[in-house]
Amino acid sequence: MSDFRLVPAAVVAWALAWGAVALPARVAFGGVAIGVAVVGAGTCWCVVRRPRRTPGALRADGGGESTHVVPAASKVPTAALGVVLVAAVGAGVLLSAGADRAGSAPLRALASDHAAVALRGQVASAVVPVRNHFTGTVDQYRVTLTGQQVRGRGVTQAAAGQVVVTGDSRWANVRYGGVVEVDGRLAQRGLDLVLQATSGPVEIRGPAAFLRVIESMRAGLLDASEGLSGQARGLVPGLAIGDTSRLEDGLSDDLKTTSLTHITAVSGGHFVIIVAVMVALCGWLRVPAPVRIFAMAMTMAGFVVLVHPQPSVLRAAAMGGVGLVALALRRPARGLPALAASVVVLLIIDPGLAREYGFVLSVAATAGLVLVARPMAARLAPWTGRTAAHAMAIPFAAQLACGPILVLLDPGIGLYAVPANLLAAPALGPATVLGVAAALISPWWAGGAHVLAWVAGLFTWWIAAVAQWFAGLPGARIPWLSGVGGAVLLAAITVAVPLAIRYAWPGLASPESGIVAGQPQLLRALRVVVTSVKGRRAMAAVGIVSAVVAAWLVGSVWTRRDVAPDWAVAACDVGQGDALVVRTGRRSAIVIDTGPEGEAAAGCLRGLGVEHIDLLVLTHFHADHVGGTTAVLHSVTVEAALVTGLAEPAEQADRTLQALAAKGVPVEVAHSGDTGTVGGGEAGGEVGAVGKVALWTVLQAAPTTSAGIIGAAGALTASAADSDGSVANEASIALLIEVDGLRVVSLGDLEEAGQDRLAGAVGDGLEPVDVVKMAHHGSASQSERLAEVLRPVVAVVGVGENTYGHPTKTAISLYEGLGATVLRTDECGTFAISNHPDGLSVQGCH
Repeated sequence: MSDFRLVPAAVVAWALAWGAVALPARVAFGGVAIGVAVVGAGTCWCVVRRPRRTPGALRADGGGESTHVVPAASKVPTAALGVVLVAAVGAGVLLSAGADRAGSAPLRALASDHAAVALRGQVASAVVPVRNHFTGTVDQYRVTLTGQQVRGRGVTQAAAGQVVVTGDSRWANVRYGGVVEVDGRLAQRGLDLVLQATSGPVEIRGPAAFLRVIESMRAGLLDASEGLSGQARGLVPGLAIGDTSRLEDGLSDDLKTTSLTHITAVSGGHFVIIVAVMVALCGWLRVPAPVRIFAMAMTMAGFVVLVHPQPSVLRAAAMGGVGLVALALRRPARGLPALAASVVVLLIIDPGLAREYGFVLSVAATAGLVLVARPMAARLAPWTGRTAAHAMAIPFAAQLACGPILVLLDPGIGLYAVPANLLAAPALGPATVLGVAAALISPWWAGGAHVLAWVAGLFTWWIAAVAQWFAGLPGARIPWLSGVGGAVLLAAITVAVPLAIRYAWPGLASPESGIVAGQPQLLRALRVVVTSVKGRRAMAAVGIVSAVVAAWLVGSVWTRRDVAPDWAVAACDVGQGDALVVRTGRRSAIVIDTGPEGEAAAGCLRGLGVEHIDLLVLTHFHADHVGGTTAVLHSVTVEAALVTGLAEPAEQADRTLQALAAKGVPVEVAHSGDTGTVGGGEAGGEVGAVGKVALWTVLQAAPTTSAGIIGAAGALTASAADSDGSVANEASIALLIEVDGLRVVSLGDLEEAGQDRLAGAVGDGLEPVDVVKMAHHGSASQSERLAEVLRPVVAVVGVGENTYGHPTKTAISLYEGLGATVLRTDECGTFAISNHPDGLSVQGCH
């Protein structure tokens, strides 16, 4: 467990791979030289600092055991070998990265000009459905191709590198491993090459025979689980083959909240389960060792192909391969050297893995299990027994190791992650084995596959129930500081807590404490605590605990820096979507739009302390504006709702209105000129907008004579096709809210023509406003005329990662040119605006 000899090579390989993917070659080679120098200097210091003493034979005079002094010079060859290894690993990584860069150079040159190209490549991933931001339905599909040839600017040339292709429904059934050609427009997003397909895939060569069998197994498992319950349809293929295309959105959110998403991301745990079954089968059949090793190797290789070579799967397979080599050589297989060796090998083969979150999380979780789980279980064993100690230590160690990385993806901590994983773990093994077995037999025995999938669904029911129950508990997800600062803070606390426990109560779980000797546990525990808190050890413990508490408090302040006591307006970070909150009372607000589907808007309202919505305004029915309505309705109470008159897209509008009706929320259709007041009942001595009456005015809404309008009875009628979403955008509600001297305007997704109409309607009668929610996430379609009329102090842009180029430089420059401060949720996260006599102030964005 403590053999760290290969760790420096793995660390250097990772650092070099991470930089070599994006940095110039000269910088990368400089990194190799620095890495070799640092490792060499550190190794030499360790060698020469003192001689090593090893036990010898007993002395003849009875004076105890003699010692044999090993001169420092004798360790120099080992140190030199370590330096050479680091240099070789660095050179290997750089050569591999250089080859990848050279192979993808033609593609990147074309991508820099957004060129139209014809690309030939091999399908290297499963097809992933993409949900439309507007309609909420799946209408596009994403797949990765490994490039072979590209034609652009009249030149055909060889090209390597991976390209992410997004296309329409013609890409839904593209076959893994096949070679296809596609026309489209090539671009570069970050370090990734992306192609928006303008044609369907033209198959040049089909997959190899064994890949066709594998794909028939994957398709067979989907067919076998088709008629099962909603959770089983999603979880059985997810656990067995990593296919989450049918996972329900609500269940997906619950798995994320409880840190159970790893069960559908096939990784080391699934590998252990499958290989353990094969080992048990070989033992039962009493096969000889060589055959057993071969069977395990074939099992691992087959499982990689079945689930597709994802980063976490590759890590698990590489580690398993190192273990098999050790077994064949009859050498002990140690976890840490095997992990380091697998990291080195994989990064030399594919340096891009260094930037893959799946690979990072897989390595971190494995390192946590290797380094933390065993000593943690040893300390818990006297209290709980060996089996229970290991059961608790494994999820806790994995969570500790992965926590700082997970907050980079989602700034929050699952409070019940460890107990949820502990309770779900017993069902993971049977569900995985049964699901894989169903996939293996599905091409030849559909009935048997269905039975196995049904039984697997009984176990996934337990996993789903655990996720849903824990996700529904108060405080299931605690917000945390985002970015690198949040990761560093959590990592510091992760290290400090075990140190505090170790230094404060070193004998708490040891047999010498008397706790496990049949004596009263509570009294003995108190005695150990009291007697150990003395002297310098106590001072160290108190210092560490104080540092942890201080770090926690600082983290809490930073995490909630967007929630000022006197906030008046808040923009919620919901990704690519809108959710604007205008405060009307101590715990109440007007909410304009709820963002895309998921818990983002609901979580933002909880963080702001909003428990009641006086008026919920849904500007139009695109999914990035109303998708989170169901989650919001489950999180807070809603007094009334104001919606656009155009039921487009019809399916999304119907779903939203049904959710409002199920909660008994009165719904009114907005008309231009409508006004109303809310709030005013919760003053309580609060400051700012709290307890103030808010006046709202509909500046513009969809005309009531248009086709597709909600009738007087509230029933939806069909509307004309709206392929690009512009019709629904132009039906957005434009709303003015006045509260406590603050004037806020929300423009929904109005296009330039709609904004011009609004500017003509309000004319000179509308005074400049304080805050404007910019139209359509800052698209290029902005009206200079309307911007001149509004002249806001602050322009808010609700935006997240997107392929539309939002917000555009044109939109930002327009409002900045009028003196407005432009604040974006993709850069600031959730932020709040306060209204003071001397002007507006912003918290949560710098």
